[in-house]
Amino acid sequence: MTVKRPTPTLHDVAAAASVSTATVSRCLNFPDQVAERTRLNVKRAINDLGYSPNFGAKAMAARRTNTIGAIIPTMENAIFARGLQAFQDELRRHGFTMLVASTSYCPDIEEEQIRSLVARGADALLLIGHERDPEIYRFLEAQGVPALVTWAFTPGSKRPSIGFDNMAAIYEMATEVIKLGHHQLALISAETAMNDRAMARHQGIQNAMTDAGLNPSALQFIEATYAIEDGAKAFEKLMQSQVRPTAVFCGNDVLAVGALRRAREMNIPVPDDVSIIGFDDIELAQVAYPALTTVHVPHREMGRRAAIALANLVKNGTPIEAVELKARPVFRETLGPARTTSL
Repeated sequence: MTVKRPTPTLHDVAAAASVSTATVSRCLNFPDQVAERTRLNVKRAINDLGYSPNFGAKAMAARRTNTIGAIIPTMENAIFARGLQAFQDELRRHGFTMLVASTSYCPDIEEEQIRSLVARGADALLLIGHERDPEIYRFLEAQGVPALVTWAFTPGSKRPSIGFDNMAAIYEMATEVIKLGHHQLALISAETAMNDRAMARHQGIQNAMTDAGLNPSALQFIEATYAIEDGAKAFEKLMQSQVRPTAVFCGNDVLAVGALRRAREMNIPVPDDVSIIGFDDIELAQVAYPALTTVHVPHREMGRRAAIALANLVKNGTPIEAVELKARPVFRETLGPARTTSL
């Protein structure tokens, strides 16, 4: 006959580790506030006893779950990976767990995920971009769940954000591209509907064209999903157009790598006949051949600061201050002067 052992308690762990119950609680909730030797001692006692915290009861008592949700558009490529990893690492240092969901760039799925994470007790949410149905923001306010926007920064927005100005970032890059003699420009972008980052990048290129005395309506524009093959197909379509662009901007590095691959397959030299520009500066941009000119996004710093802001808000009620980070051009091998003769 198997005798069921009594369920170990917080007091049992404290006794086994020769510390107070308050110290055990700090080790579980805020490990960064406890000396490493003490933390390891408590962890050893927890493992030896098989102790499992009753987070449900603790959440009811504290009126919070120490979980923060992050809702991102996609997990299919590395666009959001760096920022999300930094976000999770920093949350852990503050005693929080991250719950992550993906929307596949679909507003209806995003709304479902938001409501689901709120129903599961998320203390706060990390959202990508400002653009969504105002009813969602009203729902979050009614539930008392704060939301922080990242990967975007819109001056004067009433929603707190820690991110970068997409329009300003691509404007700076486009200005440099035009200075190299490129007047026939194209953009391969994600769908702009309900995507303020894609809309801002489109507008930023057009603004640079206007300021340079070019016709912004001449910007060739193709919407595609963020996949290598879609970038390749869109690039081929551009190269088969009556007026071929001399510079092709891509909404992210994944699309740009697809464009680079198709350029090789079509025997179009880059950047001699066409320049290709990405956005994000993920590791893929550095290993691409030729190395990809792109816009560097401060992913890790954005994720780290977002985690600190949300953790301080949930724990201490500290209001979130909007922070604009700098996204900057990175010039590599896929950008060169415009060709002097049309093909």
